[in-house]
Amino acid sequence: MSDRILGGFGLALAAFYIWAATIIPDSFMSDAIGPKTFPIIIGIVTIICSIVFILKPDVEPHWPGLGQLAELGLAVAAMFAYAMFLPTVGFVIATSVATAYLTWRLGSRPLNSVVIGISTAIGIHVVFKLILGLSLARGPFGF
Repeated sequence: MSDRILGGFGLALAAFYIWAATIIPDSFMSDAIGPKTFPIIIGIVTIICSIVFILKPDVEPHWPGLGQLAELGLAVAAMFAYAMFLPTVGFVIATSVATAYLTWRLGSRPLNSVVIGISTAIGIHVVFKLILGLSLARGPFGF
């Protein structure tokens, strides 16, 4: 039953998210694909996942304990901090820190997490900024 409730909540959230994406104003300086495309894609994926939750729920879901809920809360807080600091410190730095923290919490060793964080941020920056020419948040160092 809880999976179906989550699926219904996900459908409502995705519908709102797609609607909100459609009212993003187009700028005369926008990318080739525009600012609406990526949020709409995320909304569509959320709809598909929500439908799967509704149609194929777990028989008896296992709820996490208090420690695991705290870990989830810290992961959510890390994502909020990422969004908050992204315009200030830039894409590469914010993504490196957020990815390093999240991979560490998922079980990587601390040094490996730092390497993964930096590699992920630079890799995404190369693909999206240098190859595709999309805009990413610039930090104090210009990247």
